[in-house]
Amino acid sequence: MPKLTIDGLEVVVDHGTSVLQACEKLGIEIPRFCYHERLSVAANCRMCLVEMERSPKPIASCAMPCADGMVIRTNSDTVKNARKGVMELILLNHPLDCPICDQGGECDLQDQAVAYGGEHTRSVEERRAVTNKDLGPLVKTEMTRCILCTRCVRFCEEIAGVSVLGAVGRGMHSEVTTYVGAAIESELSGNLPDVCPVGALTSKPYAFTARPWELRKTESVDVLDAVGSNIRVDVRGSEVLRVLPRLNEDVNEEWIGDKTRYAIDGLKRQRVDRPYVRRDGRLQPASWDEAFGAIVAKLKSVPASRVAALAGDLVDVEAMTALKELMASLGSPNLDCRQDGARFDTTERAGYLFNTTIAGLEQADALLLVGTNPRIEAPIVNARIRKRYRESNLQVALIGQPVDLTYSYQHLGEGPEALSGLADGSHPFAAVLKAAKHPVLILGAGALARGDGAALQALARRVAEVNGLIREGWNGFNVLQLAAARVGGLDIGFLPGAGGRDTRAILEGAQKGEIEVVYLLGADEIDASRLGKAFVIYQGHHGDRGAHRADVVLPGAAYTEKNATYVNTEGRVQRGRQAVFPVGEAREDWKIVRALSERLGHTLPFDNLARLRERMAALSPVFAGGEGLKAAAWRSFGVTGEVTAAPFAPVIENFYMTDPISRASVTMAKCTEAFVLSREGKTGTHG
Repeated sequence: MPKLTIDGLEVVVDHGTSVLQACEKLGIEIPRFCYHERLSVAANCRMCLVEMERSPKPIASCAMPCADGMVIRTNSDTVKNARKGVMELILLNHPLDCPICDQGGECDLQDQAVAYGGEHTRSVEERRAVTNKDLGPLVKTEMTRCILCTRCVRFCEEIAGVSVLGAVGRGMHSEVTTYVGAAIESELSGNLPDVCPVGALTSKPYAFTARPWELRKTESVDVLDAVGSNIRVDVRGSEVLRVLPRLNEDVNEEWIGDKTRYAIDGLKRQRVDRPYVRRDGRLQPASWDEAFGAIVAKLKSVPASRVAALAGDLVDVEAMTALKELMASLGSPNLDCRQDGARFDTTERAGYLFNTTIAGLEQADALLLVGTNPRIEAPIVNARIRKRYRESNLQVALIGQPVDLTYSYQHLGEGPEALSGLADGSHPFAAVLKAAKHPVLILGAGALARGDGAALQALARRVAEVNGLIREGWNGFNVLQLAAARVGGLDIGFLPGAGGRDTRAILEGAQKGEIEVVYLLGADEIDASRLGKAFVIYQGHHGDRGAHRADVVLPGAAYTEKNATYVNTEGRVQRGRQAVFPVGEAREDWKIVRALSERLGHTLPFDNLARLRERMAALSPVFAGGEGLKAAAWRSFGVTGEVTAAPFAPVIENFYMTDPISRASVTMAKCTEAFVLSREGKTGTHG
């Protein structure tokens, strides 16, 4: 390994390490604009110049690999003068927009101009202007501020996988633009303002909203998909103004999806901020006492076997635990957290987890996707797959509807036929899986949400076992869940009890009049028309599908308004933190259930969050150790049965509208119009 001297300090680094990385290893700060740790090296801003012994001129430290015996100086007069000169050139055409620029206070150019720049400029030429580009409803452009670092170009090409941006022109006429004047159609485009070191690309929905020093920052987790991206919620007063990614190498690195970032304007629209009771065919405002009274009167007149509960996709584990305990105290076994009607074996945790882990995908050398489109269902997972695809010769195969995944793959068919061939080893791709050191299978909701989901789960398990996906130190079997609440609900057993009904049976029973009371805990993705004449209690934070059908509405707290626990698709227990208080008379969901249990005469044995989490730990040891990844042992699971030949259908039609929050978002509506409806040639909205 090379050994070099930097500012009089000796350091040993790995082969291929750049001088800039070696400096950072010693804690020496090197200014840069074009260099980014997760992007390829462009070496075009020259801000990272350092002096190397026996070199006739300063070198670009980001592009110079370390060599044995190098002597580097990072703070000499030569380096300082070089940096001042580079900064002077960068600022030649940069407008004096700092007072009105949204990047103000968070701008690399501001910081480095103060730290490394000079006090004046020698330029007397007129500054150039560049026409702004329309990149869609999410990214705002002020291209005159662009310093041509090309970070945005490399991000689109390498991370997002869409070839839209590029640099055109020469000399003073160089600019970054879209090749065909199109918007950036990517589920990760909102990360562009984060990678831009100046104010050329900023957030369009957040434009001219606030300065960073006005905001109160809270670390939390995202719940709009099952990845559990780590986020930072920025608040001013009682309003959530923006969501930014928080670094977590094991989950989302430093990226988040566009829905995670921009759907937050839905948090202040169509909110349920007080209880409602249906009178004379209409929902009318009521007090908490009146709402509880209506529920108590109904439940006391209905046998427990005719009461059911469904948990939605955004619900926290605390709320599901409280409702599960309440249903048990009432004597009802009819409850389910799989509101999409998925039927699969939940007896073994490995059967519903992403066992390889998200970070573990970076070791994969063969990948089989079954009934899933990770680009839409989990953009962060898809970015990991693309990262591995670019860095290696990863062979990918897809069973399902052919889609653009941003990387090449072999299409094995749209139905389960190929899966059966892989299970008995006769399919040609079985040889690829067997020859791989780290093969991976990802089973999606498109397979599990079918009537034969349990049989497909068992078939996928056989594929994994027959083709060597389960080995010492490696588990290549994965289920990609869609809902943030799903794994946590399965872990605590929010599932039908002995003789109980699952989601499909509950809806069928409600249609036939066999189920008289249905408690919807944030469940908005069900077909409300199938609830028949049942008395519906809806507890949630938005006036969405469930609330429209309800007879009693109880206002709950959104994910930014409570301290709550979630388990992501890989089985990682994470805690969301309260950033703002619930709106109006809304309360945290578990507190509502606890108060209702007292009115029903079945008081739950916990009155604070600590005791409730003790009960969670008693239900599942997963919650005993606080936050962290909880892996599962591999055991047999699945129910052998007949698999139909029907093709796998997509489970998400519109990435931008999948839940009550995103459906209430104006920004997501604009994205739907720009990217979904324009592509389909339709008008209107759909979720």
